[in-house]
Amino acid sequence: MSSEKESFQQKNFVSKSLFYRFSQLVGFLLGARFFVAVLLTFALYVSTFFLFNQEESFRKFVFDFKVHGIIFCTVLSILAGGIINQFYDIEKDYIVKPFRTRVQSFIQQKYFLYVYLALTVISLGVASFISYRVLIFFVVYQFFMWFYSHKLSRILILNNLTFVSLTLYPFFGMMVYYQTFSKKVFLMAIFLFLILLCIDIVKDTLTKSVDKAFGYTTIPNYFKSKNTKTILISLLIVTMAVSMKLILKTGISGFMSYYFTGGLFVMVICVYLLLNSSRKTKFLTLNILRFWVFIGILAMLLNGIEGKL
Repeated sequence: MSSEKESFQQKNFVSKSLFYRFSQLVGFLLGARFFVAVLLTFALYVSTFFLFNQEESFRKFVFDFKVHGIIFCTVLSILAGGIINQFYDIEKDYIVKPFRTRVQSFIQQKYFLYVYLALTVISLGVASFISYRVLIFFVVYQFFMWFYSHKLSRILILNNLTFVSLTLYPFFGMMVYYQTFSKKVFLMAIFLFLILLCIDIVKDTLTKSVDKAFGYTTIPNYFKSKNTKTILISLLIVTMAVSMKLILKTGISGFMSYYFTGGLFVMVICVYLLLNSSRKTKFLTLNILRFWVFIGILAMLLNGIEGKL
């Protein structure tokens, strides 16, 4: 009887231990924004090969280890940035993201910092092997990701502009690497910048009171709701204007032309939702814009495959 009891206790201990380890893994992945990093990696590869890389064959691109090294450093930097951001935002996240902070509680914060330092060192180490220019690029990138989390995330307007700029920084690096400067690429960058800016501001409207309580000066908690709504609608109208410019003036074709044409209707829907402002419509607007960014990555992929065939 006692042996059966001991066996049951051992099994129970093992199951609890496995659950604890699994919870630690999930907590780390959420803390490091792993899934965001995966999406950005996919977007980087798609945009690099199908947009910035206009001359290399697929075979040459696959064996261009310098490009893979830069993207690898970017992924590590994004993971490190996610960790340091959650370290500074942990008090706010207890209210805004209770499930994530609950899961992250399985790991002590000091271990997150150890991983942050390790990712930073590995990223800069690999970058130094590629070239000193790449090293400088990532030193600047990682410094501003830390500085954003430490200081800039609390400063009006700078928080939104810095966040969006850091999201697009790796893509800018690839554009410079391949020297792909054109009106079409420039307008596409503006389009993406504006959508990401709208996403960040809408996200701030959903955490307005919490941000104010923890000292984050955002557009929604600094301006009146009516003014915030006006800013968002104005940005969406400008985004529509950029879409029309891309369609009419750059000769864009294929799946990307369908994407930017469809984007006009998406922006109209978002404007309508914001005019009928409520927490539910703001949340819906946020997810529509996020989904449209993802659709843009797929459209670029399909457009590039179509163009290469």
